[in-house]
Amino acid sequence: MPHQQNQNYIKIAKAIEFISLNFKEQPSLELISQAVGLSPFHFQRLFTQWAGVSPKKFMQYLSLEYAKGLLKNEKLSLLDTSYETGLSGTSRLHDLFVKIEAMTPGEYKNGGEQLDIRYQFSESVFGNLLIASTEKGICHLSFEEDNQKSLTQLKQSFPNANHRKSKAGNQENALQFFQKNWQQIENIKLHLKGSPFQLKVWESLLKIPKSCLTSYGSIAKNIDKPNASRAVGTAIGSNPVAFLIPCHRVIQANGNIGEYRWGNTRKSAMIGWEAASKIV
Repeated sequence: MPHQQNQNYIKIAKAIEFISLNFKEQPSLELISQAVGLSPFHFQRLFTQWAGVSPKKFMQYLSLEYAKGLLKNEKLSLLDTSYETGLSGTSRLHDLFVKIEAMTPGEYKNGGEQLDIRYQFSESVFGNLLIASTEKGICHLSFEEDNQKSLTQLKQSFPNANHRKSKAGNQENALQFFQKNWQQIENIKLHLKGSPFQLKVWESLLKIPKSCLTSYGSIAKNIDKPNASRAVGTAIGSNPVAFLIPCHRVIQANGNIGEYRWGNTRKSAMIGWEAASKIV
């Protein structure tokens, strides 16, 4: 099943890339399915099973008009509401059960010499991933098709830590984030290495409700650094924990999706997938 899940994502990603490149022409189901190498019937079934909505509906979630609409609504205090209440309607926010704990200087001194890091490779609805944790929480989550490249990057972040390939309870709990039903997820702690500014930006990202979008400028304002959009963008780009810290929900002020550390197609997939599961 996990292997099949990843194979499905590869096809879905190919379809999303095709849709993104040809959106102005509003490609038909036949054209999209042909690009993926499936019959229209099988593609429609696969896509709907993955996304929860039809390719046509999903296409709407990737449109510039849709993104601009969300940003416009966000200006009507959507973020302010989420900051104050921790909830937005029936949607549960990351802030409800994800907390950041900063590593102390001693915990990552000399390249993480005192850290025992356990890691595992897994598959998700957005492709292969590497997740790692200390006894205090998740310290790394990245998407990568090349397992060795992912592991090398993890070890470069903590070169003197003790790295062990082993599953951990906090990792298994965090992996449930990639399911549609979040009701059984326990509180998740992230054990992160970062500057005070980076940590402040990452904490701000946790406040963005699922299926909502905001801009780099809005994040800068919310951390009381209205003129630091560029620095905010750099901090977002250095996020070490994909998806759990939802940097994919930050787009350009003009509605364009913008760049993403783990690929623009994957970012589009995340935005559309979350938009299709608003009832969670």
